[in-house]
Amino acid sequence: MQKKQLEKWIWLLIYGGLLGVSLGWFLQPHNEAAGGTLMVAGGAVASVGALLIFVRSRMGL
Repeated sequence: MQKKQLEKWIWLLIYGGLLGVSLGWFLQPHNEAAGGTLMVAGGAVASVGALLIFVRSRMGL
C-alpha cells in the first residue's frame, strides 16, 4: 500500500471513529444499548487509525 493511500485511510478512520464516539455519546441518554455500542465501535475504529499512524511511521521512504 502506498503512503498517500495509507494516509487517506488513517484520517478517514480517525475522524469516522471520533464521529461515531460523539454520536454514541449523544444517543446514549435515549437508547443506552445503541449509544454504548456506537461509542465502542467508534473507539475501536479510531484506535485502528491511530495504530496505522505507527505503521506508517515504520514504513521506509
